[in-house]
Amino acid sequence: MKVPVVVMRGGTSKGVFLNFEHMPSNRSHWEGFLLDVMGSPDRRQIDGLGGANSLTSKAAIIKKSDSPEFDVEYTFAQISIDNQMVDFKGNCGNISSAVGPYAIEHGLVPAKEPVTTVRIFNTNTQKLIIAEVEVENGQVKKEGSCSIPGVPGKGSPIYLSFTRAEGAVTGKLFPTGNPIDMIKTKDRLIQVSIIDVANPLVFVRAQDIGLNGSELPTDYSQEKLNELEEIRSIAAEMCQFSDKKSATVKSPAVPKMTLIAPPMDYVDLNGSERKASEMDLMIRMMSMQKPHQALAITGAICATAGAYLQETILSEMVNIKQEIFRLAHPAGIMETKVDFLAGHIRAIKVVRTARIILEGYVYTKKNYELSYQLA
Repeated sequence: MKVPVVVMRGGTSKGVFLNFEHMPSNRSHWEGFLLDVMGSPDRRQIDGLGGANSLTSKAAIIKKSDSPEFDVEYTFAQISIDNQMVDFKGNCGNISSAVGPYAIEHGLVPAKEPVTTVRIFNTNTQKLIIAEVEVENGQVKKEGSCSIPGVPGKGSPIYLSFTRAEGAVTGKLFPTGNPIDMIKTKDRLIQVSIIDVANPLVFVRAQDIGLNGSELPTDYSQEKLNELEEIRSIAAEMCQFSDKKSATVKSPAVPKMTLIAPPMDYVDLNGSERKASEMDLMIRMMSMQKPHQALAITGAICATAGAYLQETILSEMVNIKQEIFRLAHPAGIMETKVDFLAGHIRAIKVVRTARIILEGYVYTKKNYELSYQLA
């Protein structure tokens, strides 16, 4: 069976974009369909569109919204590489940055020059994301001077605003009710902050687990990765996603394990020297039990909120006053901008780039009853 598909890069991630009408009509078949499309489970994903990396094993399902409050509805899927499962619990901010361009290019939202605003309802988190996309001659502008760490070249900027993002998955800003919790592993007792803004993250001081915070993705031993997953699994149980023994399989994507450290000089993945004065926080994320090559947008949003909140391990580490927050990750430095209203965070904004890489058909190995009959 062949199904229309678009492959897009959004920020530092890449995924398959599908129209909701081209998805199986029975929602229970979505998991099998997406595994089929991506070629999972298989660490190489050789028989599908997956790129054998958690950053390129993602999908976005888009439909025109029936609500006057939104333009499109978007469902994010993290497709496991090694396991027979698809995680719909959280969102991906990088993939979100390509939703606006997709919607405009496919006629779901009318193009308005010079900037088209797309109101995106993320079904995973039940939250609003506002995308500002530059438009030229009735089409999404492809070229520009915006560059982002982790992506070669430059493109047209896409501004994403995450509004009222608290409790995106758990319904609570602090899923446990506490800004700081104690977690006991087999080797140590450590402080963590579990925060749910745009996505739930469990924050750990790098020094508390024997790291300095400037590590690059290849610097972690398997023993250290196992320890990080042990902490994350305990946090998953505290969030009531799964019991800790099953968390790696049942809730591999959330909460996301995140290491933080004070500003320091380091050399990024591109060999560029980064100075402590250029950043407010060092941050390292895990993605599906492996080190993230850059920084998830939802991770940046959550970390930014955590730095402004009181009595978290982030706010204890940084004394942030300004509206621009600078996060140093393996591929460089990302900036977020905080929009305040009456002393409270109203929205957090980031800039990304995105582009269409391929548009065509994907051939599945099985037949699925689709919502819409294809010609």
